[in-house]
Amino acid sequence: MIILDDRLYFPPLNSADEEGLLAVGGDLSTERLLLAYRSGIFPWYNEDQPIIWWSPDPRFVLFPSNLIVSKSMQKIVHQHRFRFTINKAFTQVIQHCKNIPRKEQHGTWITPAIQNAYTKLHQQGYAISAEAWMGEELVGGLYGVRLGNIFFGESMFSKVSNASKFAFIQYVKQLQSEGVVLVDCQVYTEHLESLGAEMIPRNDFIQILKKHC
Repeated sequence: MIILDDRLYFPPLNSADEEGLLAVGGDLSTERLLLAYRSGIFPWYNEDQPIIWWSPDPRFVLFPSNLIVSKSMQKIVHQHRFRFTINKAFTQVIQHCKNIPRKEQHGTWITPAIQNAYTKLHQQGYAISAEAWMGEELVGGLYGVRLGNIFFGESMFSKVSNASKFAFIQYVKQLQSEGVVLVDCQVYTEHLESLGAEMIPRNDFIQILKKHC
């Protein structure tokens, strides 16, 4: 494990351990975050930890053309139960992602520093939110980073059943129409696997980034 300093640098990915832990330290500047994403690296750490950088092998991804929409979700989409928007409530989305408890997680990894860093990325056009609304209430959504034709998903939330899934499905369809070839889901979740996400070797993931990021 490499300890980072102020230099804008990451170690080679093959120096990551079996879980994908690559480096500790550094900062959350826009420049470092963009370098990280382009290199197949992302930050993920708890409130009481230093910044930890990961590059797991294999990588959990979704090819938009492989998106699975169940019959029940197709019905929800056609019922117009939710309204879909993009970049209408980024600040609210990241706040909800921070605050809403998750069964598999104690506390939150979305610290004030993470919020500030990704808000800056949003202001510069890199970080994007997708939202699900019921009337005027924000009930679900997700945010992540788009570089070229790659979208790096970061977190999602749901206050109403299926709201985040609806936002994700609608946004993946939108991304596909815009030429996006890959959604990075980072690490495995059963929820995203049910939507078509799969594991691919890190080397394959990096080659896709080099071509499309």
